[in-house]
Amino acid sequence: MRLGRDLVLELQDAGSRARFLIRDRDSKFTQAFDAVLAGAGLEAVTSGARMPRRNSLIQRWLPTCRGELLDCTLSWNQSHLLHALREFESFCSGHRPHRALGQAAPLRSLPEPTTRPGQIVHLEIHRQDRLGGTLHEYQQAA
Repeated sequence: MRLGRDLVLELQDAGSRARFLIRDRDSKFTQAFDAVLAGAGLEAVTSGARMPRRNSLIQRWLPTCRGELLDCTLSWNQSHLLHALREFESFCSGHRPHRALGQAAPLRSLPEPTTRPGQIVHLEIHRQDRLGGTLHEYQQAA
């Protein structure tokens, strides 16, 4: 149970007031692990059964959020952090291209490609900054 105790010590050293630890149903998380967490005042909450995609999605989203937002942002307080996270979520869903979707965003389809030479020569791109310039949205001018 070294893993459980180490986790609890790290949370206490960080001054965490966490109440829950969300974990999957892997066999490495035993009742002893949950007991160590309970001793520190944490409740272990297991993810839904037979839901393998949920963990993979969040495990992909967290490094993206950290690398593109949190490492570039100084949060003043909890409300500022929540605002930044909402903006980033909106940016990822509505504008940021996703390779798995053919460079479209989940909530936006791709525009028709520009194929006429006259349009390509006079192509105007507008940039809109979000979160004080941390995030950039680019759009073709109509």
